[in-house]
Parts: sequence; C-alpha cells; structure tokens
Amino acid sequence: MRERLHWLSLHGVIRTVANWSAGRGDPQARFVADPSVRVNPVPFYEELRQQGPLIRARISYLTVDHAVAFELLRSDDFRVVGMGRSLPAPLRWLEQRTRADLLHPLLPPSLLAVEPPEHTRYRKTVSSVFTSRAVAALRDQVDGTAAALLADLSGAEGVVDIVGRYCAQLPVSIISEILGVPAADRARILEFGELAAPSLDFGLDWRQYQTVQRGLAGFNYWLTAHLDKLRANPGDDLMSQLIDASEGGVRLDQTELKAIAGLVLAAGFETTVNLLGNGIRMLINAPDQRAVLAADPSLWPNAVEEILRLDSPVQLTARVARTDTVVAGTTVRRGEMVVIYLAGANRDPAVFPDPHTFDVRRAGAGKHLSFSGGRHFCLGAALARTEGEAGLRRFFTHFPDAQLAGEGTRRDTRVLRGWAQLPVTLGSDARVGR
Repeated sequence: MRERLHWLSLHGVIRTVANWSAGRGDPQARFVADPSVRVNPVPFYEELRQQGPLIRARISYLTVDHAVAFELLRSDDFRVVGMGRSLPAPLRWLEQRTRADLLHPLLPPSLLAVEPPEHTRYRKTVSSVFTSRAVAALRDQVDGTAAALLADLSGAEGVVDIVGRYCAQLPVSIISEILGVPAADRARILEFGELAAPSLDFGLDWRQYQTVQRGLAGFNYWLTAHLDKLRANPGDDLMSQLIDASEGGVRLDQTELKAIAGLVLAAGFETTVNLLGNGIRMLINAPDQRAVLAADPSLWPNAVEEILRLDSPVQLTARVARTDTVVAGTTVRRGEMVVIYLAGANRDPAVFPDPHTFDVRRAGAGKHLSFSGGRHFCLGAALARTEGEAGLRRFFTHFPDAQLAGEGTRRDTRVLRGWAQLPVTLGSDARVGR
C-alpha cells in the first residue's frame, strides 16, 4: 500500500492530469502523454519554437530557445528541481511520507538535486579525482577497449544488436575499470541501469514505477557492498581515490559518498550508451557524412558534437525560480518552474543555420547544450566525448559496410533518449587497426 501511494503521489495523479490536459492541447502534458512525441520529439520542439522564447503551460513554463536556455542554466536566480518539490502541497506531503529509503538521482545528496554550498563541496570532491588529466590518460584505454570489442564481433554473421554487443559494452567496461567494478559485476550494472533509466521521468505507469524501484533497490544494495569492499581493500582506481578523498579534507558522510559514487558510476555509462547508439544509427543513414569522415578523420571530434546536438542523450532539464525574475520579457514568479528542452535548443536556427541537417563539418556544433551548463555542467562530458569519438571512429573503420537490419527499438524513456536495441548487419570486416 505504501508503494502504491508513493506512485500515486509522484506519478499517478500527474499521469491522469497529463492525459486529460494533452487532449486539450497543453504542450507539457503532450510531452508526458503523447506517444508520438516520445517516438519523434522534433516536430513537437518546432511547434513550441513557433510560440515564442518562453511558453506558458498548465503547470510550468517551457523553452526551446537557445539563448533563454543558456541563461537559465547559468542563472543564480534559479535552482535545480528535486523529486516531489514542485508537487502541490497535499501530494508533496504524501510523496515525502511514502517514499522508500533509497538513493535517487533527483533526491539530495545527488549532485543533480542540490545547490551550493552542498553542491560545491560534493563537486569539489569528485573533481579532485575525476580530473581532466585523469580522463586524458584514458584515451588509449578507450581506444584499445573499442578495438577489442570490435575484434570479438569480427566474423559475426546475420543480424547483431549493436547496442547490446557494443554500445553498452564499451562505456560500462571503461567506467568499471576506472571505478574498480569487477568484471563479474558489469552485467549487473547494465541491468540496474536499464531498469532505473526511467527514474528521471514523471508520469510513469504502475509497471514502469515498479521496475524503476527494483532497479534502484538493486543498485543501492550492490553499491553499498562495493564501497565496503573498496574501503577494506582499496586499489588504484578512481573510486578508491574518491573514498580516500571523502575521508580527507572534504568530509562526506556515507550517504553523501554513496550518492556521489552512484551518480558518477551510472552517468559514466548511461548517456554514452545513447550517444554511441544514436551516432551509429545516424551515420549508417548518412553515407555522404561517412565518406567525409573517411576522407578526413580529423573531423571525428566535430562529428561527435554534431551527433550530440541533433540527437541529445538527455532531452531536457528544469529549473525553479528562487525569486521573481524576468526571463525573455516575462516575469517568472518565485517557485515557478521552467522546463528547458535541451534538445530543442540544440536545433535553434538562430545559433545553428539549417538546424535539422546532419553536417559533420558544421562550424559551431559544440555550442549545443546536451551536457547542460553552468555549475551543473556534466562532470563526465570529457569522458563521453572521448568514448564517442573512439567508439564511433573505430566502429566505422572496422565495419565500413554496416547496414541497418530493422527499425530498432527506442528506450521507453522521455528524459533520456537512445536505442534499447538496434539491429545491424556488419558486412565486410576491414580489419584496419588505425
């Protein structure tokens, strides 16, 4: 009964209201309730763009405007949204009293749900370990891991699910190596990630909610045991260093450490799986762009930025006004929320001419907002870019004749966008080692 009440307060009522409001044209409700928007959100974003830089919906404001999004992500007048904090008072009361005692990406002390001074303290701890130098040192490891995974696929006949066989395996292998996760546990990490991926969405049905709770519970239990093992027998991995740092100058209690470690681990592979899958699909469908990259491999980093721009692994975020403030000529009152469609801002023609065209040579492709911005800019952006570049370059060098073997299946998520399955035929194996 407790679990059912929690679902009702956090998702059930929202789902019912969204279904009702979507039929009456409310744009935010359509994002939750209209299945066509989940399948292809681009027409929806373009409809919003025609309505101006800041749109009033039933329970919040919306924007797909790049300038507005850029400003909001960096504004001290806005804070991040925590789970349940923007619900009406009766539902907020019920949600708080029925939620399970589990770490959640939208609950403190997650970096996604806190602001300074806590956010500053947590991020300082992670940054002391997850440095740009540490990420740069991983480049050869990423490249070698991609090559080894592709070598294992050599000679594969028939249809291959490239998400399960490659796109998921590369980031989970890398993040596991650097965070001290034993090889035997990696399949469980992938399973937990798949189960818990919709945890960023609202308006889940009862079945989805139960699946998410099962994934969060399993991940919480595993992570507690993993940190205990590393504390007893530390290695030279970054997770062991994070434990050491948390017990040094910047003190973190065990809940804070577990929340930060869990977010770094989950975020370290979750969005990169989507980046790789989205990129493979886009490039298979664009032989002209593959030819450009084959002729000039130095364009691969820019190609990754263009893929991130056109099919962002994270579609949206939100901010709540700390005080009355003016945004795009409209006064947003204290406590009101603005939903920022990052993927819509990434197609703003004021910043990206001919925004729906896939162009690996596009100047300014890196101006996308797929990694958010400001103090909440993604800590793993450099690693994701490294994995995206090496993973995609290696794949199309190794299998230049790869073709789609079906439509594939999108993940049943709205905030995160990627492929659950993507069937391909690999074609000839070039067996090129560069």
